[in-house]
Amino acid sequence: MMMMRKLNSGALLALVAAILAASAPASAQQTQQAGGAATENTQDMQAITREMQTLKSRYADEVRKLRELEIRLQALTARVQAQEGVARVQAIQRGGGASAQGGKATTALAAGVNTQSATPRSGGGEALVSSEGSTRQEPTSRSVEDVLQQQHVLFNQPLTLEIGLNYARYDRKQLTLNGFLALDAIFLGSIAVEDVASDTFTYTFAARKGITRDLSASIEVPLVQRWTTYQKGGAGGSAAAVAEASVGGDVVVGDVTAGASYRLFPETPTRPEIALYTSVGIPTGQAPYGIPWNVLERGNDNFIQFAVPTKQPSGQGVWSINLGASMLKTLDPAILFANAGVTHTFSKHFADLDNSSNTISPGSVDLGNAFNYGVGVAFALNERMSLSMSFSERLNGSARIRPDATGVWEKIIGSDGNAATLGIGMTYALSERMTFVGNLGIGLTPDAPDFSITAKLPFTL
Repeated sequence: MMMMRKLNSGALLALVAAILAASAPASAQQTQQAGGAATENTQDMQAITREMQTLKSRYADEVRKLRELEIRLQALTARVQAQEGVARVQAIQRGGGASAQGGKATTALAAGVNTQSATPRSGGGEALVSSEGSTRQEPTSRSVEDVLQQQHVLFNQPLTLEIGLNYARYDRKQLTLNGFLALDAIFLGSIAVEDVASDTFTYTFAARKGITRDLSASIEVPLVQRWTTYQKGGAGGSAAAVAEASVGGDVVVGDVTAGASYRLFPETPTRPEIALYTSVGIPTGQAPYGIPWNVLERGNDNFIQFAVPTKQPSGQGVWSINLGASMLKTLDPAILFANAGVTHTFSKHFADLDNSSNTISPGSVDLGNAFNYGVGVAFALNERMSLSMSFSERLNGSARIRPDATGVWEKIIGSDGNAATLGIGMTYALSERMTFVGNLGIGLTPDAPDFSITAKLPFTL
């Protein structure tokens, strides 16, 4: 019995050992396969990580290079703009802004030119370099050039042709009393109201050309068209009756003007640009002397009560010369300008000074001298547009006549005048070569037109 139990236990143990021995190689094989797969995955992860790090490093290098190139490009652009701005400033100081090119920028920069003055036209924003070497952006070069051309003068510029139109309105009423005041309260006599209203259109054709860096010449030919309406109250002895007549409408040539300007001092940081100018007025227009009048009304004693001229004058009829000086100073963003001059008229002999068609009275005329001045300020709003405001005044001396019959100079009472005008103007660059110039003049004294409107189109060839 005991032997049977021992045999059964030994057999059972042998069977368990055989099973364990059979399963051991399979487990080892599975363990070996699992270990190989884990090693392969680890190697793949490490390879991917290394590739990602390499790409990130390359990306960082490319971004750094892009930033460096962008900084270099910005610095180079600013340097080129500064050089071009200096070259153009040097050109405008010499009067030849249109001729300054980028190839001369380095030379102008090396010369250390003054850059306080305004720059001429360009295709975009300009950089101005101050005397301390700092650079600032200045986008108003073209508009500043237009201000220089209209309010001062541009030297060494190409040929510029200009057409213009000016309309002036003049309306004056005058009360005429013919009688006397009785008892300091009652007027005995006739009362008449006279009114003279004039509408004048002046069409101008001008040309300007820079001769040298400091000399410029110009010529202007006007065509004048004037309508004048005369009114007189008290016609026929009746205070309620008004007589009226209109004269004019023909387009005739006015007085041609030729002039020249010379730059005396260029602009510096402490001194304005100063130029001298002279112009000559040529009596090519219709003189106002000897024009016959149409008599519309006579009194009981055959005295002329109302008469009007048969045609309108278009010029002074005498030679004149004007001498003066102008200055301009740029104080960013404003541009200050001023001028002053004296006009001398030469006396001239005319075959007839009388307005009556029945009488011929030859003699000489001396219109006297005149003094004029003007001041103003302009603002360049942007590259293409500028606004300006100015005040001008012209003081005329008394005129004289010397009839051949007497040979004595006689002063014409009331011939002196004071014409003051407030001007508001603007310029706008229509294209690289053409500019629109507009101006509104408001008369401040009785001798000045009530108002005037001017439009010009300068074109640079």
